[in-house]
Amino acid sequence: MEAPINFALSDLKPAQPITGWQDFLADGSGYLNTAVGAHNKRREEFTPQILYNLIAMAIEKFVMAALMRYGAMPYNHTMRDLVEAMEETFPGSMTELRDGLLMLDSYQEICDLEGFTIAPPGMEKIPAMLDLAMGVKELVSERIITDGN
Repeated sequence: MEAPINFALSDLKPAQPITGWQDFLADGSGYLNTAVGAHNKRREEFTPQILYNLIAMAIEKFVMAALMRYGAMPYNHTMRDLVEAMEETFPGSMTELRDGLLMLDSYQEICDLEGFTIAPPGMEKIPAMLDLAMGVKELVSERIITDGN
């Protein structure tokens, strides 16, 4: 019988950044800029459902950039999973954004292939979603990534 391995948390090595996190940050900005521009110009082809998906992709990319920068990954890519990974990696960081991000999951439940549902938001919900995405971008790019350098 082997002796148990004993170590203290202080013995753990800090996680290394996961390559490509900068690309995720740039992609998030691209998705968000597209959504903001389309919404401001009131482009008809950018329906609320398309804008919602652009915003959700931007948020996912921003969160992934932060997590990857610190060598962490979420369990999955639902907003709930992304929020939980952020709270675990950066305790207290999601306090102001948590509820809004969790609400985004209510528009699409697509993980269950047999019982998925999609209920697109109305256009009146888009400005708040854009503000939420801007808040995530600010948190990630100005407070998490910048503070880590």
